[in-house]
Amino acid sequence: MSDLAKTDLLQGTLDLLVLKTLSTLGPQHGFGLARRIEQVSGDTVLLNQGTIYPALVRLEDRGWIGSEWGTSDNNRRARFYRLTAAGRKQLKEEIADWKRVALLVNTVLEAE
Repeated sequence: MSDLAKTDLLQGTLDLLVLKTLSTLGPQHGFGLARRIEQVSGDTVLLNQGTIYPALVRLEDRGWIGSEWGTSDNNRRARFYRLTAAGRKQLKEEIADWKRVALLVNTVLEAE
């Protein structure tokens, strides 16, 4: 199994999932984000630190998320990530792109 586990994600899909999760839940630390994505996927996607944290750095470098240090539920110091205004705009674009790709793939799969 890959480090993404049971389901390999298409390039860029993890970014979409992180942006959507932050949009839905508000600020989260990396471990919490990974666990929530796994939970929502029915554990078909398993994320480790080597997968989630590079995505968070990439998204922060692009200005789509911001971060600040805080304290987690188990009283540990953790970096909390939040969606920025640019991230909200990008999320809308990513969702529209994903729907276009899904429609294209479905059209090809259904063709006889």
